Amino acid sequence: MNASKPADLALVGADVYTVDAVGRWAQAVAVRDGEIVAVGTDAEIRELVGPRTEVLELRGRMVLPGFQDAHVHPTGGGMDRLRCDLSEEHSLEGYEARIRAYAEANPDAEWIVGGGWAMDVFPGGTPSRHDLDRVVPDRPAFFSNRDNHAAWVNTRALELAGVDAGTPDPPDGRIEREPDGSPQGTLHEGAMLIVRGLIPDPDPEEIGRGILLAQEYLHSLGITAWQDAIVGVYPTMPNSRDVYPMLAERGQLTARVVGALWWERGRGVEQVEELVAYRERTTVGRYRATTVKIMQDGVCENFTACMLEPYLDEHGHPTDNRGLAYVDPEELPAIVTALDAAGFQVHFHTIGDKAVRDALDAIEAARRANGWNDLRPHMAHLQVVHPEDLPRFRRLGVTANGQPLWAANDPQMVELTLPFLGPERSAWQYPFGSLVRHGATLAFGSDWPVSTPDVLQEIHVAVNRTVPPDYAYGSGSELERDPFLPGERITLAQAIRAFTMGSAYVNHLDDVTGSIEVGKRADLVVLSRNLFELDPSEITEAQVLLTLVDGKPVYEARDL
Repeated sequence: MNASKPADLALVGADVYTVDAVGRWAQAVAVRDGEIVAVGTDAEIRELVGPRTEVLELRGRMVLPGFQDAHVHPTGGGMDRLRCDLSEEHSLEGYEARIRAYAEANPDAEWIVGGGWAMDVFPGGTPSRHDLDRVVPDRPAFFSNRDNHAAWVNTRALELAGVDAGTPDPPDGRIEREPDGSPQGTLHEGAMLIVRGLIPDPDPEEIGRGILLAQEYLHSLGITAWQDAIVGVYPTMPNSRDVYPMLAERGQLTARVVGALWWERGRGVEQVEELVAYRERTTVGRYRATTVKIMQDGVCENFTACMLEPYLDEHGHPTDNRGLAYVDPEELPAIVTALDAAGFQVHFHTIGDKAVRDALDAIEAARRANGWNDLRPHMAHLQVVHPEDLPRFRRLGVTANGQPLWAANDPQMVELTLPFLGPERSAWQYPFGSLVRHGATLAFGSDWPVSTPDVLQEIHVAVNRTVPPDYAYGSGSELERDPFLPGERITLAQAIRAFTMGSAYVNHLDDVTGSIEVGKRADLVVLSRNLFELDPSEITEAQVLLTLVDGKPVYEARDL
């Protein structure tokens, strides 16, 4: 330690969990020029305190590396907050009240637009246009659900789009129907574009305001970096491809961000050259567009996740529906090989066991063609994974990118998933413990606004496999207190690592962030409680008090 060069900032009197290779503990951290220059005891760090050093006496609070979200949609979440946000309600009455109030407050809005409704509020997960007509009868309305795989629209929107009983389903989606064949009011997957294409796009400045609003929120939860899982044209989100570099050039992007450029369904390898140009043109400052996102399938709740065996009907009998593959599995290996050869990390959306297998097969083909490299492909969601595919993650060097909040007995799982998968496949869901036991690298993300980006709630579910206390989308039933597949629990240390070093690895930031070590950037979070001293059921009682990026506060609670 060089006492002649005092630190700019000293965090002392803390429980510092470094998340280094051995998971060691310390009492204090010193920061100079945004870099961690010392980690050790209070006495050692106080040697670096000079007359201008800011000293934070933390009185036993916990210091961790800043959290990183490996799969999140800040553009969508931020825009929902600027528009009609339904995410804080969980009833039809609540949705109607919010929509009515928004429509009345915005009488000149051509469209009434928002998002955040939950499928389990509605029978079969599909809201009706007639409910929306009651509150918005005169203007078109479009509301994406919280997983962004379906939209609730009113009659006026369907009329403007020319959707009626004779309108065919698109290849990558489905129009929910009433008994007479007329549109019911829910549009699944690619069918959303039939209406979404009519909605005027927000301008870049408005999209930028949404991203900055999301950034402020994510920082308040201790998140210092993320991977935006869709940067491009998607039915429920505005295109942020040119907005991120605009914010980075202005110095407004305080987080470290990796953009996953959207792979357009229905097109082939001719896109690769375009994506390379976007990567070169839009990589600015703290923003890097180095990843390509391939959405391989949909979700189980609307039967569009791609499965090896058919879904069951409400009586437990097999149907003829195995879901949808959005990219032809026969073409996928060539696409992934081309992206890999062009130097892109590939980020997959894979929910069903067939989608998981197809993605692994494609990565294996790229490994054979191009050899091993450090591009770090990863697969998000991993709801249903066939046991035979678990060892392939380690063998192929594929990071398992999980969204742990979903691995619980919430209403969406109990009512809209378990009955249609059956007991054998239901036992293969969110196999985080099995993946770790098979040697896979584990990273975590939230998929916000699909679900909360609150890392402590997500860690609660990863460790307990139960719905967290005061969960917005819980029902309060006794079943929610029963662990969901408890054999797939992971330890607190493993969950913390997945949200720090695991996600930093996915983001190619593990050389500069993800752990508290000398030479790394001072991206840190201070919690009110040491998570290791809490009962596992009490993890969410801790609060984020301070978030630092490069040693500078980007969020500070009043009671710090």
